[in-house]
Amino acid sequence: MDYKKAGVDIEAGYKSVELMKEYVKGTMRPEVLGGLGGFSGAFSLSKIKEMDDPVLLSGTDGVGTKIKLAFLLDKHDTIGIDAVAMCVNDVACAGGEPLFFLDYIACGKNVPEKIAAIVKGVAEGCKQSDAALIGGETAEHPGLMPEDEYDVAGFAVGVVDRKDMIDGSNIKDGDVLIGVASTGVHSNGFSLVRKVFDMTKESLETYYDELGMTLGEALLTPTRIYVKMMKSIKNAGIKVKGCSHITGGGFYENIPRMLPDGIKAVVEKDSYDIPPIFTLMQKKGQIEEHMMYNTYNMGLGMVLAVDPADVDGALEAIKASGDKAWVVGKCVDGDKGVELV
Repeated sequence: MDYKKAGVDIEAGYKSVELMKEYVKGTMRPEVLGGLGGFSGAFSLSKIKEMDDPVLLSGTDGVGTKIKLAFLLDKHDTIGIDAVAMCVNDVACAGGEPLFFLDYIACGKNVPEKIAAIVKGVAEGCKQSDAALIGGETAEHPGLMPEDEYDVAGFAVGVVDRKDMIDGSNIKDGDVLIGVASTGVHSNGFSLVRKVFDMTKESLETYYDELGMTLGEALLTPTRIYVKMMKSIKNAGIKVKGCSHITGGGFYENIPRMLPDGIKAVVEKDSYDIPPIFTLMQKKGQIEEHMMYNTYNMGLGMVLAVDPADVDGALEAIKASGDKAWVVGKCVDGDKGVELV
């Protein structure tokens, strides 16, 4: 008896590392010390010394049951983008710059080419957010997970000068809400998605005219990363007073998280374009409207609060970053919460 016969292939692990090295290399920043394969990732903090009062920010998350679609379609090169996005977008919400990222992949059987494809997506997400991929772990779990399944999660660390932190404390009556377009369902609510649609390869490969693509393509579209968009606004000299990443819990849970006591957010549902995937899902699943807005981003991946005088500048900066945005509502005096009109 040996370790391989017990279900853990050490040689496959070595091959996975070799295959992923080229992707990891593309995420490097000058602050990264050492290479892939050490016991820990090293990152110099020398540039942080330039800040008056540096604050470290962190975020950790996974991709939920969206990963089941990757299994069914045997497509593994984008799910890693989702893992990065869910972490770095939270860091960006506080006004931070992501510095580095680490991933964790648990699998039933280490298939080097599949693991490398997953890490390719992780590396792409890191490049989109200017974060270095400085380490990770691939754990083979025979007997605990089916051989053809895996899970991926991640952890991001960022930094912000305290004076530039976004905490929502200065939001007041009359401030304007800007919604930034999502790329679809992102990485939340897939347990409901999987109840609405048949989760078969045939169903996911069905083309829908209203989507302009197959169902699987629409649902597997990676979560949008908003780091560069937030940098564009900051570089334009505009102060974002509050920022909400619309993830699990939709509008009703996430928008109030950026609000101070005594302020209510009023969102106009008809002020922006709702992606057709949500309309299709609501109709097919006979889901009530409140549940849709309480589960999904409904087309807005981030909602920002800005001073009325900064609206035009913010919209221009967002457009310059390649994102699309709309004025979607306002902040008013009232009980802390969100109202959809």
